[in-house]
Amino acid sequence: MSGIYCFCTDNYWAMLIFCTFAKNENKKLKDMITKNTHHGHAIKRFRHTLGMKQDVLASIMGLSQTQVSTYEQRKVINADMIERFSKALGVAPELIAELEEDPVTVIIENNTFQEGSGAYKNIINNNPIDRIIELANEKTALYERMLQLEREKIVLLENLLKQKKEETDSNKIF
Repeated sequence: MSGIYCFCTDNYWAMLIFCTFAKNENKKLKDMITKNTHHGHAIKRFRHTLGMKQDVLASIMGLSQTQVSTYEQRKVINADMIERFSKALGVAPELIAELEEDPVTVIIENNTFQEGSGAYKNIINNNPIDRIIELANEKTALYERMLQLEREKIVLLENLLKQKKEETDSNKIF
């Protein structure tokens, strides 16, 4: 057995990961570090491709929907669970274990645009003045349409009045 120390640093976070693997598993760890693999995201991508929802996959595997969701968020999943997911999805376990993430997919998945998220607030910019102007324009268009309908109604009533006058005048002659 040999020990591998991996130091990952960020501006505020430092994380020490100690992994103990047999020599033949060191290559798998190195491949995983050099390759950008995420087992959970691979499962999610295959599930989406098949048009399957989490609850359907969960019922096939005998898990709950929340457990499937938790597994889809994990970067590393043990080989037994990968085997179970691969059988449920009908794919080879190697595809789940070795599927590399597309950098664009990572960016899109990490930037959710749901209400309440920071990205959502930054993208949608509703200017109240623009909305007021838009509503005023709609109101003006409605009033113009209403005015046009009133004019048409007046013309129709005038025509009816003329017809009635002509009928009454023609009745007086006889």
